[in-house]
Amino acid sequence: MVKNQAVLLNAEKMEVDYDKEADVLYISFSPSTPADDSELTDNDIIIRYKNKKIIGLTVLHFSERRKKKDLS
Repeated sequence: MVKNQAVLLNAEKMEVDYDKEADVLYISFSPSTPADDSELTDNDIIIRYKNKKIIGLTVLHFSERRKKKDLS
């Protein structure tokens, strides 16, 4: 179950990377912080935590999501 949590974003510290070969989008709210826990949601998004705070997201099958959105 996904934990409800607000995340304060600092755009200067946030990093976004896309791995085209793996088709994975990585969003890191605290790039230098290693996660100590993670959770895979029902829609193939991995939420990464450090001390129970969200520090990043990994979006699997990213291009598939964009195609579905473009068709809407």
